[in-house]
Amino acid sequence: MKHQLRFGAAAIVAALPVCGFAADNSAQADSVINLEEVVAVANRASATTPVAFTNFSFQEIQQQNDGRDIPFLIGQMPSIVTTGDAGGGIGYSGIRVRGTDASRINITANGVPINDSESHNVYWVNMPDLASSLRDIQVQRGAGTSTNGAGAFGASINMLTDAPSYDRGAMVSASYGSYNTNRQTVKVASGLFNDHWSVDARFSHIGSDGYIDRAFSELWSYMGQLAYTSANTQVRLLAFGGKERTYMAWDYASLDDMAEFGRTYNPCGEYTAADGSTAYYDDQCDNFVQHHLQLLAAQSLGRGWRLNLALHYTKGDGYYEQYKTGRTLVEYGLQPFYDADGNKVKKSDLIRLKFNDNDFGGGIFNFNYEGSNLRAVIGGGLNWHRGNHFGEIQWVRNYVGALDAHQRYYDNVGRKFDSNIFARADYSFGSGFTAYADMQVRHIDYSIRGVSDNYDYNIEGPAQLDVDENYTFFNPKAGLTWMQGGHRAYASFSVAHKEPVRDNFTDGDPDKYPSAERLFDYELGYSYSNNLFTVGAGLYFMDYKDQLVVTGQLSDTGNPLSVNIPDSYRAGIELQAQVRPVTWFDWTFNATFSRNRIKDFVEYIYENEWANPITFDRGDTPIAFSPDVILNTAFNFHVADFDASLSGQFVSEQYMNNAKTEEAKLDSYFVSNLRLGYTFRNIPSVKALRLGVTVYNLFNEKYFNNGYAGAGYYKDGDENVIYRYAGYAAQAPTNVLATVTLTF
Repeated sequence: MKHQLRFGAAAIVAALPVCGFAADNSAQADSVINLEEVVAVANRASATTPVAFTNFSFQEIQQQNDGRDIPFLIGQMPSIVTTGDAGGGIGYSGIRVRGTDASRINITANGVPINDSESHNVYWVNMPDLASSLRDIQVQRGAGTSTNGAGAFGASINMLTDAPSYDRGAMVSASYGSYNTNRQTVKVASGLFNDHWSVDARFSHIGSDGYIDRAFSELWSYMGQLAYTSANTQVRLLAFGGKERTYMAWDYASLDDMAEFGRTYNPCGEYTAADGSTAYYDDQCDNFVQHHLQLLAAQSLGRGWRLNLALHYTKGDGYYEQYKTGRTLVEYGLQPFYDADGNKVKKSDLIRLKFNDNDFGGGIFNFNYEGSNLRAVIGGGLNWHRGNHFGEIQWVRNYVGALDAHQRYYDNVGRKFDSNIFARADYSFGSGFTAYADMQVRHIDYSIRGVSDNYDYNIEGPAQLDVDENYTFFNPKAGLTWMQGGHRAYASFSVAHKEPVRDNFTDGDPDKYPSAERLFDYELGYSYSNNLFTVGAGLYFMDYKDQLVVTGQLSDTGNPLSVNIPDSYRAGIELQAQVRPVTWFDWTFNATFSRNRIKDFVEYIYENEWANPITFDRGDTPIAFSPDVILNTAFNFHVADFDASLSGQFVSEQYMNNAKTEEAKLDSYFVSNLRLGYTFRNIPSVKALRLGVTVYNLFNEKYFNNGYAGAGYYKDGDENVIYRYAGYAAQAPTNVLATVTLTF
């Protein structure tokens, strides 16, 4: 990131069937279930929608949620690979679906765009323990259905928060395990009062030292909602947020460093102290606070019509602090100085702070209609974003002269206006056929004004930013589904577009900003289910035009450029199966076999990583971070109040660059986890007491799931000598996390 605001809030009031703390709900609550379920049409896929999707249920969340980040919670879904900087599942975590990272995955909460408006990334560390307030999660693979926020170029992840609770209750949960990982969560629910009102609240704390050295996390979060509910109306005022302080571990370590200092070595914050010893800066941390506020309303209009409205506002504010060694002073708006011996000092160690102060708000609406054969949605949204990015220098080693700690060495503001309107319908006819169409028009106006944190030696000052771009996209989707008995088959074609992200402008060259990307997504699937087993297979071909990839090219200010490449694709088959031979046991399996390629890739390598680039034609190469094989399996046991699961994931080798070089390869790995849980009931004054323990990485696999790679060359006479380097995100060996939960 390094930390731009990830925020988003806006909500289509999505389906929230009653699922508070209590297992039973009042008869009055039943009268609103139909109202709530209809709302899901806005961004949720159903069995008749011709897309590939998987649901992660409320029960699965309850059984598996022990405080680890959401990517790790859903990591066994098809085609998913998770990453983590700290190595233990808490802190800076990431997710890839079909090889695409979070900046290309549309992520929403209650239909709310969670992706940051500028970077399109999602920073799960800003939403600690959100899983404790979720009803369920749906992952749509491919272009998916029309939704708000950044375009889906690999998947959509739709999270639904808890519905208002209609019974009074409370829950207390605590977790503790390896690396001093701990979580404390308290939830309370008023139940229904005055026949219509309810209040729900949650407060959580998560802490961890992390597996990687100093990669600690100190996280706080909350969620609260006030709801009014009647047979035809629901209004909710929802607030949630988080505060985090996380020590950086995103620089990773080379294999040589690990051989010398161990797998947990963390180069972030390292410097040489005055006495010549190696030291680490204590405050090399990311600090961020984020608050989401949503006002959601759902109204039945009769005759099959429903109206949903949402107003939203999100505030994000924070900074990250870094100790940087040997930095050129003029790049930070500072003049060289003379030391005590009269030597001119142009470079020195310094401490810098990079700030983000962001606002995001807007409104969303949708009309839903459901008839005997026709289901339709007409909706849209208007959203705006303002992001103020600036940096300050807090300290310079041995600096002589005045140093204003609040003087900004860069300062720029990004503004984005994002609007869309869509219409979607599916019509059932014949013997189990459903025709589907989805049309969306999306318009974006994006500007950046100010000065960049990149220094431009051509003008001897920070690079000027004067960006003013606008895009209009038409995203049609169409398909056909057939369902009869336990059979389901579907075929669909979708078009999706995606605008460039902030870094493409701030780190790019003004005379050659990249173009928007386009995706043609072809999906074909079949499944069969009965009481004994479920099997399914899906084929996909995702054909990209002008996809942005890193080629090794640098901007005039020395930053890596993402460049539009004419042709690239992802193609694969996704297999799923579940066998239930007896009531107390089931076996689940999913596998993805894919081919992810850039056609005619050209790699750029610079002399001393800065000047005089040379090129290499690499032909057709694998897209970075796109393994060809992903396998997941789980043996699940559930006898009375006891449940257990032995799961495993295999991820084949993948490359950290687009040139398919051995020095940039992540080896394949297979990781197994063992989860055990037991729920005690019939305890006086307690509805349930659940004890759970999970052994992660059961067989102690030594593996890496993320990293970076680079290259350069130097002259040896007339010969160009290529050198390559890489950093790796080491993951924790066998570790344990135990949880106890009391429900009242």
